[in-house]
Amino acid sequence: MTTSALMDIPLLKGHAPYTLAGFAGFRAVIDTDGAVPAKFKALLAAVAAIDRRYPDLARRELARGVALGLTPLEATAGLIVLTSLRGEAAALNFADVIAASFATIDAPAAQPLPIAAPGEAIANFTAYFGTIPAPLAQLLRLNPAAADAYYLMRRGSIDANPLSPKYGELLLLTILAAGYSPMAATHVRGARMAGASDEEIAEAVLCAVPSAGIAAWMAVGAMLAPIDESSAT
Repeated sequence: MTTSALMDIPLLKGHAPYTLAGFAGFRAVIDTDGAVPAKFKALLAAVAAIDRRYPDLARRELARGVALGLTPLEATAGLIVLTSLRGEAAALNFADVIAASFATIDAPAAQPLPIAAPGEAIANFTAYFGTIPAPLAQLLRLNPAAADAYYLMRRGSIDANPLSPKYGELLLLTILAAGYSPMAATHVRGARMAGASDEEIAEAVLCAVPSAGIAAWMAVGAMLAPIDESSAT
């Protein structure tokens, strides 16, 4: 049974046993090892909470992850993805949560900032998306420097993620599920390409439920229809 404070609300306990039973079922998935280890599911739930602007929930989820063995480096994976996908304010909020969650954090020395080589962004976009999506094609046309910046942040979130590209994709998916975003379809595909099983993808999406409700699953679940291998040949 989950230890969430939601389970102790008297009005829900008295009037909503089905609601609490369902919530406890979701928490049982999120709080325990499954296709995704529980410590990483705590991180996924924490970044989703930041996306929804619930820092108290994010702190509780990350504290649970730390108790399960999550390290500052692993938590930094969530900070990187939030920086790219949700911007400065979300990143600052999560940096505060990380700082409050660990007794000590030994950050390495600052690294030099990389510069995108000519054509590097186009090659990356084409390799990842199959073709350059219209928004990125217009960015390349109207402001190539910003297109390079987009590429660098995208590479940092996925290709250079301190956990792995697979977990970079799962972090992106959880945040997008929390925001009910159709962009999740791209990262369902990306997670599969990075080696994630559909069970791992499903658990990542379910980690958005504490902060975004069951609508988080409805926004993404249909995208997990099995791939028809016969039509791909």
